[in-house]
Amino acid sequence: MSLYGALMIGVSGLDANSQALSVASSNIANVNTVGYKTSSANFSTLLASAMGSGDVSNAGVQSKASQNITTQGTIQTASSPTDLAISGNGFFVVSTTPAAAGSVNSQYYTRAGDFNPDESGNLVNSAGNYLMGWPLDSTGNVPTNRTDMTAVNINNLSGKAEATTKMTLQANLQASTTPVGAYTVGDMEAGTVTPQFQRTINIYDSQGGSQPLQISYVKTGANAWSYEVSYQGNAANIGGASNNPIATGDMTFNSDGTLAGITDTTGGSSTASADGTVGITIPWDASSGLQSQAITLNMGTLNTSNGVTQFDSPSSLSSSTVDGSLFGSLSGVTVDSSGYVTANFSSGLSQKIYKLPIATFSNPNGLTAVSGNAYQASNASGVATINEAGTGGAGAIASSSLEASTVDLATEFTNLITTQRAYQASTRIVTTASDMLDQLLQMSH
Repeated sequence: MSLYGALMIGVSGLDANSQALSVASSNIANVNTVGYKTSSANFSTLLASAMGSGDVSNAGVQSKASQNITTQGTIQTASSPTDLAISGNGFFVVSTTPAAAGSVNSQYYTRAGDFNPDESGNLVNSAGNYLMGWPLDSTGNVPTNRTDMTAVNINNLSGKAEATTKMTLQANLQASTTPVGAYTVGDMEAGTVTPQFQRTINIYDSQGGSQPLQISYVKTGANAWSYEVSYQGNAANIGGASNNPIATGDMTFNSDGTLAGITDTTGGSSTASADGTVGITIPWDASSGLQSQAITLNMGTLNTSNGVTQFDSPSSLSSSTVDGSLFGSLSGVTVDSSGYVTANFSSGLSQKIYKLPIATFSNPNGLTAVSGNAYQASNASGVATINEAGTGGAGAIASSSLEASTVDLATEFTNLITTQRAYQASTRIVTTASDMLDQLLQMSH
């Protein structure tokens, strides 16, 4: 090997260790970068022979930075519910602009989950990348086309109301009550028969308003009662008082006080209930602006005492439950381990609005890094496979958490020292070869 060859080997050492210094410096600079993955400098021999089979004594060195993207960082607790981390494989799907949603070419992938709403309510991380998600339909279903992703926006819903669809009663009708002499459907509402037990229960309409329904009972015979349900709000809401009562029926009881049967007589029909429930349809008039509303009234399981009973104690309403809710404003969002983004409202209601996809790759370490601690797909990584969290090899999502950088400062400082020493040694090769060349040149004079 010539002295010039030794000189070039020394130069290759300087170049390789300079690159290693850059890698270590980048790692140290990103020790606090959320989701950052440590890179490493890998050295390999570089033979001067074009055939690659020359004497190893003429081997120089080259270095190449490699990414350790698959290394899991420590999951740390964070204060915001939109701070997210992935426990396991995969990446959040992000875009540099919310308008680019759904475009495969504009999609990036990241583990940096420090998302916060911008002025428009879109979730964006500290690098300015927008979180992509599947918008859910009214029943909480994910779109059939999994490429239909949009920027996750938590301000799309300003509030929510929910109409009552179910109503349950627990009450007792006093067994020793004297039956009324005669009763015809509608007599209690008309005032020709005085109710022997009566209570008003508020339900919720489609606009989140509270509406009063009155339930009245009279005893019509041994172990037999009739009931009427009347709307007690503004009569114009149901097209006039003539539309009351809105539901009627008959009830029978067993000799032990349990409910024996219910017959719905609304509108002149006669329909026996098989399970202790009857239907109530509120005939909202078009002028009310309310959606039509059907309520299932549950008066208890037949032949049991878990609903309406007839024991010889004063008539009373033990409890009544209705579903639905008044209007409530948005109070916050939560994200579960499956990636469902749920909007929570001040009324106690909640609604799933998005589901976050997780992208996985056959070779994650082959991804191409871009600014903002994000990656692009490449030929080496393969195309992204979009999964739901926790399925198809994708990890679970941790809310109120962030993935820490995988940089180990002790290791990086050690790398700095060894790199500096190797660089210093390479300079000795260059200076020594230079001195020997000087000696050789002096011999020619």
